Parts: sequence; structure tokens; C-alpha cells
Amino acid sequence: MANKDILSGEGKLLVSSSPHIRAQETVDWLMWQVVIALLPAVIVSIYFFGFRSFYLILLGTLAAVITEAAIEKAMGKDITIKDGSAVVTGLLLAFNLPATAPWWLVIIGSVFAIAVVKQTFGGLGYNFINPALTARAFLLAAWPQYVAGNFPLPLDTVTGATPLAVLKGTAAGTLPTYGDLFWGNVGGVLGETSAVALLAGGLYLIYLEVIDWRTPLSFICTVAAFTWVFGGSGGLFTGDPLFHVLAGGLILGAFFMATDYVTSPVTPLGRVVFGVGCGLITVLIRLWGDYPEGVSYSILLMNLLVPFIERWTAPRVYGMQPMQG
Repeated sequence: MANKDILSGEGKLLVSSSPHIRAQETVDWLMWQVVIALLPAVIVSIYFFGFRSFYLILLGTLAAVITEAAIEKAMGKDITIKDGSAVVTGLLLAFNLPATAPWWLVIIGSVFAIAVVKQTFGGLGYNFINPALTARAFLLAAWPQYVAGNFPLPLDTVTGATPLAVLKGTAAGTLPTYGDLFWGNVGGVLGETSAVALLAGGLYLIYLEVIDWRTPLSFICTVAAFTWVFGGSGGLFTGDPLFHVLAGGLILGAFFMATDYVTSPVTPLGRVVFGVGCGLITVLIRLWGDYPEGVSYSILLMNLLVPFIERWTAPRVYGMQPMQG
């Protein structure tokens, strides 16, 4: 006999719309956990680069939030700035700029990220490439003198080349120690220098299952493996993989930008493919390109391939034939 608890007054089975299984996590909770995970890197950045770092991070975040609220207001949409996504975008954009960047540059970048890359395509969940990285690429193309080149050295007033530029030989300087790279006592953009701060935040997100470990692990391991094989001047298998992992924006990109929900695959295998692809492109640019860093461009290029990755890595429905090209 049918269970009366699931029957309506007319004896019909009550069926609700999906989702039938609900989780406690919300978009707001996920985004604010990312902000919390980035706080160690914020603190280290302010310690090494001073008040200027705090100033640029604040400007970038406020510009992103205000832009999102203004556009949603103008379009008659619900204002969603409380979800924290604009805060994450502004924070990551500031993290990709040096402490010497002029104040107006970070504002333009945040406005571009929100207005052009995010809201033009419909807002959160609809943009197909990472807003912060796209804005950085735009700023690098428009004002390379402020985005690339020499960066302020920590606790100093002079500027110098990044560790990757020195390693590549495109700039003069002394290679930093692993300890300096690990703690962040090196020149670079605001958010990429301290490996320990970024790792702490990344592991925090993995522990909470905010991000999937597959993407950052496959990304970092791919860079390590291929720089070890091809990155040395003494032949194959003479490279320095640990230096390549700790230097530049690899850890920041692997944990905080390659794992973006909207612009990365949702399938487990797809996330591995995505990470490996990011790693390969990063190595190609670092070792054989003119630019010493390739993390940003690798993620953006792989963002464009996400629909194809998901198509070919989606689990096959039982009884269905594999998808043809």
C-alpha cells in the first residue's frame, strides 16, 4: 500500500523540481571562504611592500564592488555584491599588479573585469574567462610599463627583476634562495611572492572542499615535471623544478584562479586535463617564450577550451553511445 505521507489529497505522488539533494554551501559562503583564504597573502604583501600594497588592494576591491552594484542597478537587476564574487575579482586583480602600479591602473582594471568580462555576459556564472586575469592581460597590453618589468623589492625603495626574469636571463640580478621564495622576500606582484601564505590559503580551501585538489595538483606537478626535464642549461633532467614552483604566479594561479567555478571544468577528469594543459602552456611560455611568466595566459587559453574538455570528459550515460565529433 502506498505511503500516505507522500501522496497528495487526490492520491497522486508529490514530485518536486530538482535539486533533490541540497548542500549547505551557498555562493556567498564559497566566495567569502576564498576571501578568507587570501588573507594570509594580503598580510604578507602589506608586510613586505608596505601601505602601498594595502592601498592598491583596497582600491581594486572597492572599484570592483562599486562597478558591479552600479551596473546591476542600471540594468534593474538585484544587487548581488554581498555574495563576495566582486570582492574576489578586485582582490585577485590587485594581486596581479606590482606595488608601483598607479592608483588609476588598478581602478581601470577592476572596472574592466566587472563591466566588460563579467557583466557583459550576464554576471556571475556566465563569463567564460577569468575576469581578473583578463583584466590583467588588458592592462599589460595597454600599459606594459606599469605591469611588467622591474618590481619593488620587499622592505626597500629600489626596484629589481623578478626571480623568473633573472632565471630566464632576460634581466640582471641574483637568484633568490628557496627560503626567500617560500616566505615572499622577493620582487614581484603583490599577491604572488609568498609561497607559504598562498599554500596555507589553498590548503584551507581544499580542506573545506571549496576547491578540488585535482586542478592545482595537476597544474603544479606538470610545471615541476617539465621544467625539470627541459628547464636546465646542462641538458635534459637538469632543470630546477622547485624554483619554478615557488617563483612567479604558479601557486596563486593554481589554487585561486585555475579553480574558478565558472571558467573551469566540473568533471573530475576534466579538471586534471585542465590543470595539465595550464601547466604545459606555462612551461612553453616560461622556457621558450619572450615573456618570463606564463601562468595568466595559460589559464585564459585553457578557459576557452573548457566546453570541449567537458564534452569529452563527461561521464557516459548507461546505454548511450560516445559523443561523436
